[in-house]
Amino acid sequence: MVRRRCGGNVERRRGVNRLILILAATIIVALILAVSFGESALTATQFGQAFADPASAPGEVLWAVRAPRAVTALLVGAALGLSGAVMQGLLRNPLADPGVLGVSALAAFGAASAIVMGAAAVPGAVEVSALIGAGLAGGLLILFSSRVRSPEALILFGVALSSFAGAATALIFNLSPSPIASAEVMSWLLGSVQNRSWIDVLWVAPVLAVSAGLSVVAAPGLKMLSLGDETARTSGLPMARLRLLALLAAALATGAAVAVSGVIGFVGLAAPHLVRATVRGDPARLLLPAALAGGLMLIGADLLARITPTDQELKLGVFTALVGAPLFALIAWRAAREWRL
Repeated sequence: MVRRRCGGNVERRRGVNRLILILAATIIVALILAVSFGESALTATQFGQAFADPASAPGEVLWAVRAPRAVTALLVGAALGLSGAVMQGLLRNPLADPGVLGVSALAAFGAASAIVMGAAAVPGAVEVSALIGAGLAGGLLILFSSRVRSPEALILFGVALSSFAGAATALIFNLSPSPIASAEVMSWLLGSVQNRSWIDVLWVAPVLAVSAGLSVVAAPGLKMLSLGDETARTSGLPMARLRLLALLAAALATGAAVAVSGVIGFVGLAAPHLVRATVRGDPARLLLPAALAGGLMLIGADLLARITPTDQELKLGVFTALVGAPLFALIAWRAAREWRL
């Protein structure tokens, strides 16, 4: 029996490694497609010129417009996928994600406040405000979870937090004295990676790296927690430390994503489900595949939003909801009997 169990673990590890390689290879293909298509069509000669002379006009289009946009989509999607996997592992609930728990809403409130107060002209002010909002949400969730240990109670608190932050953002939008600021807030709330630069990549990449490090430290605890409360309790799992690590990791990743792209829903909820069957419900092994799946989803969604023939480019948050929600419903229907959280 021991030999059979070891063989099962080896096979599971191979399956996860294959999944990671497939996702990584698909992301490379998606990135190539993302920089190949755009409003201005580039010929093969112009692509060659862009690589040979990055300062040329085709080089500007490729390296200053398309490449940072595609990389931003990858990092934002990875951040949302990772935070969703961490939240679902901590709360043992497949419907948990930073959007449900109010992290995204408070980050959006922080960004909207900065825009309405005229701070958008200050470089980095909106991004920092979004991170502060996400950090505030993470702090409130950590404080609540230190007093109430029930995962269901934490989800309900998060829903209340999300509703309050949404109402506060609507109030700011309603009282905004400037139509221009209102339009900027609305654009931010719809979510987009349009016109993002390498500076935005530098905003999200270090924060995502810190979040990934915290998630790796929390991974063994998430795996132990998936075995049940009794097993976790008898093994001496430090729940307070685990909640602190997991909530901080999710808040940082979500805050970084909202800071550069606005509010983009559905990815944090759906990405873990796309790869959960391969990891067989192991929250520790779910983290990296979920992050890769989230990045791939957002690159693909941004590409489809760009090439969809409409008079005005579709906002990414709207597109992910329109396309992703029915897909998620189908996945949930097919996988409901296999969820093991």
